[in-house]
Amino acid sequence: CPSLLFAPGRAESLTPDGVFAMLSDPMTLYKLMNLYMLKQVNFPLANSQLTDFFLVHEYATYFTLQQALNELPSPAHKRSLQHSTTRYEITREGEDTLDFFGKNIPPAIIDDMNRYLKENRFRMRDEAGVITDFYKSTNQDYIVHCELREGKTTILDLSLSVPDKKQAEAMCNQWREKSPEIYSFIVRTLMGSE
Repeated sequence: CPSLLFAPGRAESLTPDGVFAMLSDPMTLYKLMNLYMLKQVNFPLANSQLTDFFLVHEYATYFTLQQALNELPSPAHKRSLQHSTTRYEITREGEDTLDFFGKNIPPAIIDDMNRYLKENRFRMRDEAGVITDFYKSTNQDYIVHCELREGKTTILDLSLSVPDKKQAEAMCNQWREKSPEIYSFIVRTLMGSE
């Protein structure tokens, strides 16, 4: 539904010549910019990755961007929380909204977003591909969940039980730093190359 970006009561003021006027509201523009960035990549973007673009280019303050992300309706994106990292993916409804209103994003802003994504795509993809989280189990130990993804495909999914929260946090931090080595070791070992 193209009116997903607008607060209740705002959509009815939409007229054929009024679409662009609604984009004079910066919050609507920020929501469209977030959808645009999510559509340009084939992996989830972390809140920090979206925030980095807006702050580097001085489009919005941190708090204004967080407000825009929180006001972005859930039909337009999928939000997931993993070990205090919020990740976003665009949905079909979000793509429809962007198709309808995206042409109203100023070309200079689109150029900035495209340049930023081009310059940071590999770093962002690598960051998005390393996922780690932990939770307390019913046995009072902690389950550490470690995952590697390539795009939207999971290539390794590992869960380990540890006795305390401190160890769980340490394992999550190590996974972020050493996941390529661990993955390589597991594959070599299982293939009989070790």
